[in-house]
Amino acid sequence: MDYRGVRRVLFSYVLIHGIFITLQSKEEVLLDMKASGSELGWLTWPFEQADKQGWEVVQRTLNGSQFYSYSVCNVGEREQDNWLRTTFIQRRLSASRVLVELQFVVRDCNSFGGASLTCKETFNLYSSEADADVGTTFRKGQFKKVATIAPDEITRKNQLQINTETRVVDGLSRKGFYLAFQDIGACVAILSLRVYYKTCPATVKSLAVFPETVAGGENQALRKVDGVCMENAVSEEVPRIYCTVDGEWAVLVGQCQCREGYEEKDDVCQECQLGFFKASASSEMCEPCPANTQGLSSGDPVCPCMPGFYRAPDDPPTGPCSGLPSAPLDLLATTTQLSAGRLLLSWSPPYDTGGRDDLTYSVDCRRCEVTACQPCGEKVRYEPASTGLTDTRVSVSQLDAHLNYTFTVNTHNGVSQIASKVSTGALVPRATASLTTTLRYTDPPTVTSMRLDERRPTSLSLSWVVSPRHRAPPRTFRYELTYRKKDDNLNMTTYTVLILDRTSVLVSDLAPSTTYMFRVQPITEGGTGGSIMEDEFETLPDAQAPSNTTVIFGAAVGGAAMLFIVAVVLFVRKRRRNSHSRQGPEDAYFSSSEQLKPLKTYVDPHTYEDPNTAVLKFASEIHPNHISKQKVIGAGEFGEVYRGILKAPGRKEGPVAIKTLKPGYSEKQRQDFLSEASIMGQFSHQNIIRLEGVVTKFKHAMIVTEYMENGALDKYLRDHDGEMSSFQLVGMLRGIAGGMKYLSDMSYVHRDLAARNILVNTNLECKVSDFGLSRVLEDDPEGTYTTSGGKIPIRWTAPEAIAYRKFTSASDVWSFGIVMWEVMAFGERPYWDMSNHEVMKAINEAFRLPAPMDCPSAVYQLMLQCWLQDRSKRPRFPDIVSLLDKLLRSPDSLKTIADFDPRVSIRLPSTSGSDGSPFRSVSEWLESIKMSQYSENFTCAGLLTMEQVLQMKNEDIKNIGVRLPGHLKRIAYSILGLKDQTSTLSVFAI
Repeated sequence: MDYRGVRRVLFSYVLIHGIFITLQSKEEVLLDMKASGSELGWLTWPFEQADKQGWEVVQRTLNGSQFYSYSVCNVGEREQDNWLRTTFIQRRLSASRVLVELQFVVRDCNSFGGASLTCKETFNLYSSEADADVGTTFRKGQFKKVATIAPDEITRKNQLQINTETRVVDGLSRKGFYLAFQDIGACVAILSLRVYYKTCPATVKSLAVFPETVAGGENQALRKVDGVCMENAVSEEVPRIYCTVDGEWAVLVGQCQCREGYEEKDDVCQECQLGFFKASASSEMCEPCPANTQGLSSGDPVCPCMPGFYRAPDDPPTGPCSGLPSAPLDLLATTTQLSAGRLLLSWSPPYDTGGRDDLTYSVDCRRCEVTACQPCGEKVRYEPASTGLTDTRVSVSQLDAHLNYTFTVNTHNGVSQIASKVSTGALVPRATASLTTTLRYTDPPTVTSMRLDERRPTSLSLSWVVSPRHRAPPRTFRYELTYRKKDDNLNMTTYTVLILDRTSVLVSDLAPSTTYMFRVQPITEGGTGGSIMEDEFETLPDAQAPSNTTVIFGAAVGGAAMLFIVAVVLFVRKRRRNSHSRQGPEDAYFSSSEQLKPLKTYVDPHTYEDPNTAVLKFASEIHPNHISKQKVIGAGEFGEVYRGILKAPGRKEGPVAIKTLKPGYSEKQRQDFLSEASIMGQFSHQNIIRLEGVVTKFKHAMIVTEYMENGALDKYLRDHDGEMSSFQLVGMLRGIAGGMKYLSDMSYVHRDLAARNILVNTNLECKVSDFGLSRVLEDDPEGTYTTSGGKIPIRWTAPEAIAYRKFTSASDVWSFGIVMWEVMAFGERPYWDMSNHEVMKAINEAFRLPAPMDCPSAVYQLMLQCWLQDRSKRPRFPDIVSLLDKLLRSPDSLKTIADFDPRVSIRLPSTSGSDGSPFRSVSEWLESIKMSQYSENFTCAGLLTMEQVLQMKNEDIKNIGVRLPGHLKRIAYSILGLKDQTSTLSVFAI
């Protein structure tokens, strides 16, 4: 049978009926076989041979347009392997996933009679990636299978059935690709091939503009896209939306809102009309100006107060303004207790409160003697107070006799203080009223002192002195004298009370050698008491005198005791002199401090003769069958570290970290390895890594600790550079400080405190770990530990520890200051690329690390305190914890940012690369400032040369997709550093 003839008939039928399908979607077409209208130039393999026929191109004209198709129909021949390869298809943008839409016809094998035994009704689709067109070179091994194409409908005789299938080619990453069709013995015709990828079109949602975005692939079903707020719109977080694989926008997160002074109308932000305002960014509409305010222009964020009206500091800026109150009414002084020096002032509220309900009153008193008047001073008492009164009455006492007093009552409200600052004194009379009351009365005298005139074994003669002011004119007063034994139980004390008309008394019937407490108080005719005077006096012993023998014996005993005390003092002084003479020259470096002498509660495992004893005492044994290792997560000093699962009986199953001891270890290495477990087993604190147990009784020793999902703090911070607020960072520091306070309270020195030795879990909780270098404080006077050698982490170590290898809790405080710097700098290396020698030299010359970018001033000041040269002046860990708690309770205290010099604070690279020549590419420059993750952003924006980069402004950096403030500043400051050194920082102020 002429199968080639069958193929031509097949295509003639298609041309006559004009059967084509057009899909309407958000698509970017890479190849359209139907729309090309010219020779496609596809490659067939094997190449044309006389005895074999593979894929064939067929050309026809339809409605004046050229139409090309490919077909193959070698069903009568066995083992067919015919390939048809497209031309090189360029991959655009970041399209990693393309769709292949295929229209084809497959002939029913049963229609070929005997040839049906070798006939197939399917063919295969393949793909191959390349960075350039390989021309006519064809190797089957470069292709990978995409799918087997099977028709839904088979063409039988004159019933032509056109099939449409769409397949996905995913995971594309190179510059382009080829598609190929493999025929294995079918009668098939390819009518149309369309290759395209889907995009989510540029759109505006919730006042945010989102760019056109290529749909994600199978491994990224939702592609996150950041948007930009429209003009005069803002958002607390960067608005983002997700582009689905179908080219549809979904899951809008964050939304832009019109900023203050603007409201949303017709999908844009428009200014508030005159007389309206809007105080904050929100979706609300503008509101009319409140009472006693006025609009000054359109777009007002707030309406200012009219003249004569004010807002209190606590008043919302969106509220009405208030005026001053009027004077209080009906001030009245009631003098029914003049003899006691007391009167009652009362008044009525003002008729005008100024539109407020926070009225208070104050009372001012002036005292006039003869012709001069002066303030009454602190002697006069007010009940309940003289200022801040909310009631309309006050009691005044402790007034002197024969004087004139003038009282003034002032009315205040919440804006009185504001008004006094911006207005003249003419405002004061509106809030004042006064009344002069002349008081003439006699008040009780003041007792100034008591004295003992005579004493006997059973009696005491006392007298007291009255204030000279009350001796003339003479008045008749009485005095109340009360006395008791001093040592009596206060719950069972017997008081004796005498009422006297004179200023002296003889008290009899007292006990010998006994101390008595005396209290005298003057009282007036009305029974009101004046000031009270207290004193104590002792009666003489009984008349019997001690014998001579007793006196001599007592003197002898006293002399012996005195000699013993002198001997002890001399011995102690001599020991101290000897101790000082044995001190080394470095001891002068240290100053004594109580903070360096904590109580020792920690037990050093190295003090045990058998280290295994310490391990068994402080750590629980775990059977290795209860531990399952999953994967290696790191390598320690002694071996690998695994993530695993602990399934011990009686414990909740959970993830753990497993430290192992590498094969071929020595006994000393094993002891050192297990000593860390002996140390950790003594600690129990939420900010100290928790020891789960050890494996010591089997061949492979292990230490099992809790698992910290986010790993080491320094790496975590670098991976999340700029993604956390200062409040979150200070919270992490608070956890570290809490753990170090716990260690210092146990008299324990860590010696290697650094961000790399802090672990972070999923809750961003930080825990101190790595106790390999740690040691306990010894009981010497300085409370230090002297090392016997070994490496010291110079960048984190206090200068006294470097110089004399002596470590204290104060040296841990220095290290904590470095950790604070690491945290606020998002894992930057302390002292950058300086050598250890340069670091030590700089520290000795008083250089200190500069404030990291956006570091709160209070946090940086704490760092500087930790880095004081005199260790006795450094804060203790309890002080550090207290200060960090205070900052966290008052987040506003973190808003003041420390001074920042970019050329010092972030070691910006010079204008040349590592070999001294100018940066040869944008990617090389970005890598030098650790911002290589934005290479694609610069490339997509067409910024391919350093000359183009140097022309960028701050807005240009934002527009290419750099959103994190820390990253934005680093790139901006780097560009500034690459420019002329005379450029001012204000060009790139952020």
